[in-house]
Amino acid sequence: MTEQAHDEVASPAIILVRPQLGENIGTTARAMANFGLQELRLVAPRDGWPNPGVTKAASGADDVVNGATVFADTASAIADLHFLAATTARPRDMAKPVLAPEELASEFKNRLSAGERCGVLFGREQSGLDNDDVALADAIVMAPVNPQFASLNLAQAVLLIAYEWQKVRADQSLGRKTEFDGLVSTGPQHRKSRPAVKSELIGFFEQLERELDLSGFLRPPEKRPVMVRNIRNMFERMGATEQEVRTLRGIVASLTRAHRSS
Repeated sequence: MTEQAHDEVASPAIILVRPQLGENIGTTARAMANFGLQELRLVAPRDGWPNPGVTKAASGADDVVNGATVFADTASAIADLHFLAATTARPRDMAKPVLAPEELASEFKNRLSAGERCGVLFGREQSGLDNDDVALADAIVMAPVNPQFASLNLAQAVLLIAYEWQKVRADQSLGRKTEFDGLVSTGPQHRKSRPAVKSELIGFFEQLERELDLSGFLRPPEKRPVMVRNIRNMFERMGATEQEVRTLRGIVASLTRAHRSS
């Protein structure tokens, strides 16, 4: 399959970034099906797609495999998401919230109940996620594993998240429903402006970084990647709405016009 828009989902998307072996994609699909997850997104699978090694390893999880979507890069795969988590065995020296799998599942449930789209990134088998991929996430998820042997295979990592998701799937609400108010769940409440999706945030990041390059802020060149990641992490933490992103873009544009006309 090729890149395509996704309808609103009732469960988080599992996103495998540059997976290497078809068998690992298959066992991941099996773990997803075991615990009620359906949406599998693949970013640049090493051996292409479809892959003949997937079906047998999936052991009947055909709906997950056949519904998988393939993307050229991580930014495309997460473009429609409002909230994104990244799996890693270490915090990468990034100032992001760190969640255990059960905490992530609750976060997903609250946000999905509020109409947000959510997903979680898993890196390639050999080396995990790149720092640039982790920088796009709102939170890091880490499992309580043996610190002397923290390496999980891909399907194991997905199964941990899927299991915790299955445990919180039952619908719950707070307060009471009235003529004027709907049922309320814990978590973010966005009344007048929806949460920004990742494509909107990335558009803002790219605009800001272009102007910072022109102004000479992102120097010296060898420090630019780290500076860019730090800036992106700073804005990711605010949990911006669509209106706030438009305001930020307007601020950058206004400052740019003022600087160039002076």
